[in-house]
Amino acid sequence: MNRRRFVQSLSALAAAPAFAAETAAPWKLNYMLASSMYGDLPLPEILPEVKKTGATAIELWPRKHGTQREEMDDIGHDVFADLLKSHGVGFGGTTRYDLGPFKLAEEIAIVKKLGGTFIVTGGKGEWKKVTPEQLKANVKDFVEKMKPHAALAAENGVTIGIENHINNLIDKPDSLKWLADGIRNMPGIGIALAPFHLPQDPALLADLIRHIDQKMTLFYAWEHGRGSSKPMPKEEELQQMPGRGPLNWHPLIVALKEINFTGPTEIFMHPTPRGIPILPTVAETTAEIVRARQHLDSIIG
Repeated sequence: MNRRRFVQSLSALAAAPAFAAETAAPWKLNYMLASSMYGDLPLPEILPEVKKTGATAIELWPRKHGTQREEMDDIGHDVFADLLKSHGVGFGGTTRYDLGPFKLAEEIAIVKKLGGTFIVTGGKGEWKKVTPEQLKANVKDFVEKMKPHAALAAENGVTIGIENHINNLIDKPDSLKWLADGIRNMPGIGIALAPFHLPQDPALLADLIRHIDQKMTLFYAWEHGRGSSKPMPKEEELQQMPGRGPLNWHPLIVALKEINFTGPTEIFMHPTPRGIPILPTVAETTAEIVRARQHLDSIIG
């Protein structure tokens, strides 16, 4: 190699890292569609909407929030897989609060079979009228009980996402942190973070995101707004959606970017009564999810 080519080679090597940094894909949220946003509508009506919302995959909910998980069993898993393929849609997983965290063996097998990666459920343990010290001990006990279930999930390439939920063992910022610390080195289990169920303090929520870090299984783009526990005018109910309620999403998005969260993000809310689409028609529901996604993407941009 002559001197000129040698110098050119050195220059190319020096420029490579900078070029790679310039061409690396920018960070963005990885959207997934929760079937419950369309209430009890059938899968053939929902699946064409997945890509329209900006999502790449769907998660199935059972009754009372949706009917699509039961529908998948009714039509057959192979038929469901063919439906996904025909629409170019991936399968993320399921929400199974009805089963709880200790009865997921069969669901894990089904999710694996269909190429899914997660199951969302709740925590289990005593939380009413207990001292902070006892609550911490109860979270630790829950983590111990979850070890064989998490191991089974991990063996099958699935993660059990424990959602923080009001009136639940994991319903406070401290219990979330204790759970994250307890499962830090435990494959097969993580946290599905729902800001809706927490104090609507952007700094606190961003701190929780950073604390959970790589144990974030799923993130709900869902704020409390006016709540979802009673009937109210639709414009008030929709304040659970990003960009409609008062929550400042910027600190949360910054924190998600800092931890390089690339797992599923679901734009989410609960209608009243449960089991109906968030808006009367498929088109309106899709348009509202798109509006919320554009609000979040504008913060990233």
